[in-house]
Amino acid sequence: MKDFGTEQIRNVALISHGGAGKTSLAEAMLYTSGAIKRLGKVDSGNTITDFDPDEIKRQITISTSLAPLEWNEVKVNLLDTPGFFDFMGEVQGALRVADSAVIVVCAASGVEVGTEKVWAYADDYNLPRLIFINKIDRENADYDKVMEQLREFFGLKVFPLQFPLGQEGSFKGVIDLVKMKAIIYEGETGLSFKEEEIPQEFADKAQGLRETLVEAAAESDDDLMEKYLEEEPIGEDEINQALRKGILEGKIVPVLCGSATMNYGTQPLLDLITSNLPSPADRPPIVGVLPGKDEEEVVKEADKDESPSVLVFKTLADPYVGRVNYFRVCSGTLKADSQIYNFNKDKAERIGSLFFMRGKNQIPTDQIIAGDIGAVAKLSATATGDTLGDKNSPVIFPAIDFPQPVISFAVEPKSKDDEEKVSAGLTRFLDEDPTFKVERNTETKEIIISGMGDAHLGVIVERLSSKFGVEVNLKTPKVPYRETIRRSAKKEGRYKRQSGGRGQYGHVFIEISPLPRGEGFVFEDKIVGGVVPRQYIPAVEKGIVEAMEEGNLAKYQVVDLKVSLYDGSYHTVDSSEMAFKIAASMALRSAIEEADPVLLEPVMDVEVTVPENFMGDIMGDLNSRRGRIQGMVPGEGLQVIKAQAPLAEMFDYAIDLRSMTQGRGSFTMKFSHYEEVPHQESEKIIAAASEEKEGN
Repeated sequence: MKDFGTEQIRNVALISHGGAGKTSLAEAMLYTSGAIKRLGKVDSGNTITDFDPDEIKRQITISTSLAPLEWNEVKVNLLDTPGFFDFMGEVQGALRVADSAVIVVCAASGVEVGTEKVWAYADDYNLPRLIFINKIDRENADYDKVMEQLREFFGLKVFPLQFPLGQEGSFKGVIDLVKMKAIIYEGETGLSFKEEEIPQEFADKAQGLRETLVEAAAESDDDLMEKYLEEEPIGEDEINQALRKGILEGKIVPVLCGSATMNYGTQPLLDLITSNLPSPADRPPIVGVLPGKDEEEVVKEADKDESPSVLVFKTLADPYVGRVNYFRVCSGTLKADSQIYNFNKDKAERIGSLFFMRGKNQIPTDQIIAGDIGAVAKLSATATGDTLGDKNSPVIFPAIDFPQPVISFAVEPKSKDDEEKVSAGLTRFLDEDPTFKVERNTETKEIIISGMGDAHLGVIVERLSSKFGVEVNLKTPKVPYRETIRRSAKKEGRYKRQSGGRGQYGHVFIEISPLPRGEGFVFEDKIVGGVVPRQYIPAVEKGIVEAMEEGNLAKYQVVDLKVSLYDGSYHTVDSSEMAFKIAASMALRSAIEEADPVLLEPVMDVEVTVPENFMGDIMGDLNSRRGRIQGMVPGEGLQVIKAQAPLAEMFDYAIDLRSMTQGRGSFTMKFSHYEEVPHQESEKIIAAASEEKEGN
């Protein structure tokens, strides 16, 4: 690619509800610009930005892809993002490095839940945006209805710049309300079109919409408003200048339309992106902090002559070149074959080759300037969210706010010989995906993977198979129940074995009593007169601690227990540490039997954010999960329900919440405390544990 200045760069995220046609639109824009010579199709699995085998198989975008193109002497970096909720972490990473957004809406489906979500994300990043109503050629397409929805959901700052010339099977072009011309497409590629006078049957509609548009543009410019009020003629250039100002200030969101698969409407879209959306130089400078000094701000301007600073927003594990880091140069110029410093890891990195990415294809370059987006391979320590830069000009940019996982499964290799491969593969995926988590639960002895939904974790499982040759099963994780006692008890433990040689002898008396919840374990030595010699007392404690690993009820860890060693006896020849350890464990198990043992379960703090109209259903569902409502916090059209619920009832909550709220609800969950399991539930758990033991 030829060199472009910062002012000639547009970083544009394509965002939408799943299935609105972002990938097809990216493909059409690449084809129209001449960046590719053939128009690929999602159905055929040959698009530039959906190149991963899982994306081709599922026909959805899973991972954000980069696709630079050139149009009107401007470089446009398209960021094609996923639309499905399970992969929203990719959207957050893309929006962090974008300067604007194109929100794609289906002409048949209209405004959907995902449309609302990505609009809110764009608000969070204060991104100028435009809307492209796609699939005008589709059956049941209704442009006017979708426009009404857009203005209803997102306000009166949404204005049409075009409307379609025909719909469904009769769609043949668009009417441009700035030029006041009809753009009619010819041929099958969408590259050939002609401008004509607006057909008479559309003239009144076009004139009315243009008046609305001119009034909106005039409100962004005092001089233009004066001309408008005095009813002086307003030219096309004046409207465009006012539109650009309104778009950059967030006062105007223009709406265009077309069909990505037919490649109708992509030329005007590219024109608007290059002329009216912001360059990195138009956006506010990026603010970071000095490493280790969060109170000291560092401001980085998008200036190629500044010291270099880079934010890594995505990491990809490429099977051929290894790990590839995608980044935005926030200031300065990053050069190939140079040294750079990772301030998050406090480590120097060697930059080898630099390249721009177009899908999976690498375009080599010697340097990447401020505002541009590129990639580098084989950095040793750098991960998503890290800040790189000149060691003499330190800065750390705020971390990317990735969503937290909401669903967890236990991973079980189909072959026990594959356990190491599973661990190695899952670790690789952690590098790529910040919304994916792995932990080994030491209590249940399971590997737990957590993600944004069942589809998200399904992709992980498929990649384990395709990349590492490992087949696994996913199952509901075991709940890390615990056991404790409700009253005190005293017991004797006596271990005596005699064989041909030296025997074994250990003898103890202990008292056990319950501790307050969360206190853990306390051992008290109350031996007097040396009835148990000093050297054997640590063995007694060790025997008790080991015995507490498996309780009497269902083999779960025993907690919140005080054990007092108050008497015992020993043999001068036969006593040993092992004998006292065994005697102590025998005494503990006997004492627990008489101390009213009970099961404890983990209880979680849950915060559910939902629209008000779903409140009743959500509260009823939480109650059915043995949840307790703690309170509610009102918000703008949303309510936050605070509750506590047992972990055992919450494993499938993410899926059910999405279903109950049509995708509008979200929740967070963290551990709160352990409490007693109700008797009826406890019996089921003990019975299940007994069956599992018999089965083994």
